[in-house]
Amino acid sequence: MRQAKLARLRERLISEATERLSRPRAFMSFVGVAEADELLNDIDGHPHAFVIACIMDRQMGAERAWRIPYELKQRIGSFRFSRLAELSLQDLERVMAQPEPLHRFPKVMSRNLYAAIRRIEGQYRGNAAEIWTGRPSSATIVRRFLEFDGVGQKIATMAANTLVRDFRIPVSDRYSIDISVDIQIRRVFARMGFVPEDASTEYIIYRARELHPEYPGIFDLVLWELGRTVCRPRRPACDDCQWRELCAHANRKGAH
Repeated sequence: MRQAKLARLRERLISEATERLSRPRAFMSFVGVAEADELLNDIDGHPHAFVIACIMDRQMGAERAWRIPYELKQRIGSFRFSRLAELSLQDLERVMAQPEPLHRFPKVMSRNLYAAIRRIEGQYRGNAAEIWTGRPSSATIVRRFLEFDGVGQKIATMAANTLVRDFRIPVSDRYSIDISVDIQIRRVFARMGFVPEDASTEYIIYRARELHPEYPGIFDLVLWELGRTVCRPRRPACDDCQWRELCAHANRKGAH
């Protein structure tokens, strides 16, 4: 019985995520600040803003980290790549730290930012969009993000998934876009019954690959949104959840 419910839940999750992918590309609200979101959505004119935001998304709230490109623009007067390329490491350390730090670790992130600018300048001819142009494989995009200082598997995968899912960047496949395991996805995946509550990150990644090998990261957005809104850490609103009939946690809760 439980396996049948899990199979139905898997199909419904994939169906909903696939339906979202079929919609026209929409303006993405990354931080809820119009000017900051406009910069991040300008994937053609300022593709480096997206890349830098991904690099900054480390050990602090995502919304705060993704505001940093806009706040840097305010401090230096422009976010043209040519303007960024003019800045020395010392310049970046200053603008990242004053008048107040833009990141929890301004010195480390200044070095990562400087290295990113140099990589975009040298490897991609000053155009960060070359990371994903030409219908590359998903593995190529993930690998290219991993080459940036400070970027690990989670951020590299998240970046590739955002490009494909939200910006509709064409790729030759989606096999290497893994699920990005954070606290929301870990909690919801476990409560639904797909993984144990104490499952490792690697276990969750391979479980998602098992469930949908063609595109393991297809589960990301639906699970993440559910964790942020309904499937909260305490007092989850199971009665308001569209997945409650198939969810292991909701079924156990209803049995008491």
